[in-house]
Amino acid sequence: MNSGDGFRQIPGRQLLALEQTAGHARMLEVLNDEELEKWKINPTHATRALSELARKRLPFLAMQVLNLMHGKQVRVNVFHYSAAINACARSSEWQLSLSLLSYMHEITVTPDEICHNTAISACEKGGQWQLALGVLSEMPLLRAVPNEISYNAAISASEKGCQWQLALSLLSNMPHIGLTPSDFSYNAATSAFEKGGQWQLSLDLLCLMPVMRVTTSCISYNAAVSACSKAVKWGMALELLSDMHVARVMKDEISCSAAISACEKGGKWGLALSLLSSMPVSRVTASRISCNAAISACEKGRRWQLALRLLSRMPQMRLTANEISCSAAISACEKAGEWQLAMGLLNSMHFNRVVPNEISYSATMSACQKKGQWQLALHVLSQMLQMRVTGDLISHSATISACERGGQWQLSLSLLGSLPEILATPDHISYSAAISASEGIGGDPKQQLRAYGAFKQAQAEDVEVLRRRQLADADRLDGLRRRTKAEAELLEREARHREELALEATRDQEGRLTKQLAARLQKVRKGLGPAKEAVQSLVSCMQRGGGVVASTQEMDAELRRFEQQLMSKVEAFVQ
Repeated sequence: MNSGDGFRQIPGRQLLALEQTAGHARMLEVLNDEELEKWKINPTHATRALSELARKRLPFLAMQVLNLMHGKQVRVNVFHYSAAINACARSSEWQLSLSLLSYMHEITVTPDEICHNTAISACEKGGQWQLALGVLSEMPLLRAVPNEISYNAAISASEKGCQWQLALSLLSNMPHIGLTPSDFSYNAATSAFEKGGQWQLSLDLLCLMPVMRVTTSCISYNAAVSACSKAVKWGMALELLSDMHVARVMKDEISCSAAISACEKGGKWGLALSLLSSMPVSRVTASRISCNAAISACEKGRRWQLALRLLSRMPQMRLTANEISCSAAISACEKAGEWQLAMGLLNSMHFNRVVPNEISYSATMSACQKKGQWQLALHVLSQMLQMRVTGDLISHSATISACERGGQWQLSLSLLGSLPEILATPDHISYSAAISASEGIGGDPKQQLRAYGAFKQAQAEDVEVLRRRQLADADRLDGLRRRTKAEAELLEREARHREELALEATRDQEGRLTKQLAARLQKVRKGLGPAKEAVQSLVSCMQRGGGVVASTQEMDAELRRFEQQLMSKVEAFVQ
């Protein structure tokens, strides 16, 4: 009997048809006492049902099934909980996964490696790298041995959390506990280095993989090429593409797009176009990302004709231009002073249902400003405000400068006055443009004086803001110094306290030792008493016997010297 047949023996379709928030009564209708009795006899039926719920990504139904099993006294084992945790992990419900894992200890069901691995994977999918590492660190304490899957999931969680140091630490620790890193381990670590801007480590790990007999793949090279692209190492990115050909690793859209982006950031528009044109030869389909990067490369290289040509060819390549594509082309026209083309591209975006962004409007207004087209600049600014696109000081200053070139000092002052309501405090460029407009045509002296006064006021406000920032920084620095001094004093007091405690403990120990030594000496003296009496009795006998002996005084003196020598030896031995 396969798993599917086992699942059909229970009302599986009805169970899957239940809503995630089905009530207890509705659950009892589907899983009645007769069906639950079958689960008691054969627990694998429950395992298959929960596994099917996991496959369908129904974590809340799986939780309700577990609760019903507990309520109906159906024995729940580790396989049931493993399937329920898997259902939570597949749906990125990491909180439920950890809750189930914790509850297993309360009902004396010992979670195995699969349960822990699934919980780590749930945390990884939910972007909870701290919790993933916490589950991994608790496994040995709970007698669950981490394996390659455990570490791979933890490395992947570190990669998604941009924690390249932790990814490197986990990868380095695997051989020390008898685990062999796989290609997944290396690829996840390489991606972590790429996100952390560690392009050198990405290359080192890529070179290490063949040495460790791990097969490099397109994923491995893509992470390394992307790392070089972010670091503007376009030469290294191109070299990696060449190495892929030597290693017989097929390039894909990500490889080529990352290399084109590297050339774009490095100002190598010719190489970017060459890579884009060679993609069909390598049987790689160009994507919108690769085309956008090539258009941006042409824009930075002031090749506006090529940028427009690429934009016009995107429909032939079955690609739809987006706001990034159009904004890059508009910026290329703006740098070339082609304001008509910039306006045409902006209008075509509305026609093609592409929503312009801040860059689209700002570049168009800047193009109009350079050619003195103040009416069009005002029209574009009005469109931007109607579309509720938040511009910046550069876009508004461009419009004010356009009015200044057109001699529209009244409009310049009006725009200048409306800036605080629309955006923020005007800058020096805005005020300078407004003053130039009023001076250029001999405007009303009162208006000129008002503009000049506003300009000086803005300067004073800027100085005041700078002064306040400096004061705030000085206060923070002073607070840090005071805090550091207080911490140093606290550490010093703690050190003195420890020394006093150590000295007091030493004194107590010396006192105890002195008492012990005194007691031992007293015992020695008591032991010498009978010996002294025996010697004196022997001397008396010898005197009475008329033997050749010294006088009693000499014998007593000799006996005292013997006693002193013996006591000194005993004290030396005790010390």
